[in-house]
Formats: sequence, C-alpha cells, structure tokens
Amino acid sequence: MFQDLRDSNSSKFQVSQFILMGFPGIHSWQHWLSLPLGLLYLLALSANILILIIISQEATLYQPMYHFLGILAVVDMGLATTIMPKILAILLFNANTISLPECFAQMYVIHCFVGMESGIFLCMAIDRYIAICQPLRYPSIITESFVIKATVFMALRNSLSTIPVPILAAQRNYCSQNQIEHCLCSNLGVTSLSCDDRTINSIYQRLLAWTLMGSDLGLIVLSYALILHSVLKRNSAESASKALSTCTSHLILIFFFYTVIVVISITHSRAMTVPLIAVLLNVLHNVIPPALNPVVYALKNKELRRGLYKVLKLDIKGK
Repeated sequence: MFQDLRDSNSSKFQVSQFILMGFPGIHSWQHWLSLPLGLLYLLALSANILILIIISQEATLYQPMYHFLGILAVVDMGLATTIMPKILAILLFNANTISLPECFAQMYVIHCFVGMESGIFLCMAIDRYIAICQPLRYPSIITESFVIKATVFMALRNSLSTIPVPILAAQRNYCSQNQIEHCLCSNLGVTSLSCDDRTINSIYQRLLAWTLMGSDLGLIVLSYALILHSVLKRNSAESASKALSTCTSHLILIFFFYTVIVVISITHSRAMTVPLIAVLLNVLHNVIPPALNPVVYALKNKELRRGLYKVLKLDIKGK
C-alpha cells in the first residue's frame, strides 16, 4: 500500500530512503546501548513466551483475566519485535537506512500495537471492575465470547483508526533532508523532515491520542475509582485488601505506560527537534512494558507464580 502511495506521488518524493541516526547527541558511543537494549528485548520475548506457556498449560488459569494477559503478551512481543531488530542493527552494524515504504509501514504497526496495548489495559480494568463490584454477575458478563468480541473490537479499532497516520505522512514532500534523529520511524520525527505544511499530521496525531488513549485512560480511571469506592464500603479489611491486591500489578503497569506517553507528548509539543530524552523515552516505552508486564504479573499474582513453578518444575511449597 505504501509503495503505491509513493509511486502515485513520485513527483513529490526527492529522497528514496531515510537515514535513522539513532540517539541524538551520542552517536559516537550509542553502540554501547545495544547491550542493555538487547537484553531487554530478550527478556521481553522470553518472559512473554513463558507467560503464554504457563497460561496454556495451567488449567486454573483458563479464566478471562488470564486470556487478556495472554493477548497482552502477544501484543507486547509484536511491539518489541517491530522496532528492536532495526534498532540493534543501527547500533551494532550502522545499518541505519530504511526505505520510505518500510518506514511508513513501521510507523503504522507501532501505532497499531501501542493502541492495542492501551485497549487491552482497558479490557482488563473492566474485567476487574465486574469481578470486584459485581461478582455475582461476573460469570455471565465476562465470558469467552466477551473476551473474543472485545479483542476483535480493539484490533479493528486500532488497525482502522491508525491507517491515516502513514498515509498522511506519505503524502508529505520530502525534498532534501532525509536524516531522522531517531531510532525508529515516529510520525512527528519523520514528518518534521517534510518541506511542506504538516499541520494535518500533527492534528491527526493529537486527535488519535485524545480519542483512543484519552478515552481508554478515562475509562480505566473511572473503573478503578468505582473499584476503590466499592472496596472502601466493605466492613472487612481483609476482603478489601484482597480485592485491591488483584489490581496492584495492573495499576503499576498502567501508570508507567500512560505516564511515559504524556511525557513524550509534552516533549514533542515544546521542541522543534526531537531531543535525546524524548527519543530515549520513546524507545524505552516500546521495549520496557513488554519486558516489565510479565515480570510484574508473575511477581504479584499467586496463580501465575504457581504455574511458573510447575513449568520450571520447582517444588516450592506454600507459594
């Protein structure tokens, strides 16, 4: 699709490829970052694969909450794999060229996966709200059918709503500069090289962020506000503590995910060029959650820990 767009607008394109420069200001020693980033990527892949194995082999985890966790693991691996091989190639082998269609395709896939992760977080928040606030109705509301429909809806929502992002970027006129001070093809980083007006790109990027991420975050906050209100009304402190403990890991990951998005957005809006902090945060935001999500859930969730011990064949009592 992006190749056709490029061909149909060939008179506008005067560069045939972009050059991803990596981390701005530290080009001379950025190759040292390949070690921690590579380890994070390996952790993301291995930990999420392990989560999928645990969920598939442990009968007690055949529940909607863990189905969503399994979908999150797949999304996390997809997000990390979309960017990390290219970043490692840049850092280790200076393979920093990328064709325009490849760049626009990467831009699209990143937006899809980030939106999908946000959507799955929302589904998990709704799952916890029903489980804690309306436990008697939980089996009839949160069913396998609900999980499938919610996942399909989120996939369609994100795949369709993000199509204009690469299309609008492909329609810009890249007449001279082709060096991107970034490790990946971010929308604002790429379109900043265009020689014509990119207002529509910025507007749609913000519209997408507010309508998708903003609505997801708003509903997540509402769900947990209702959960907190319900828990505080309980007479039993033990019951309240148990209810909140099931949400702790989810809240930790949500806090990190959305905080970094807000920081990146503020940094982009206040600077004409992409600074090192913004680029570093952007990269880490796409690789730390995939590595962190399964670790936090495994540490905070007793059922997952038991499944992990079984898979690793560890005979640990009382865990």
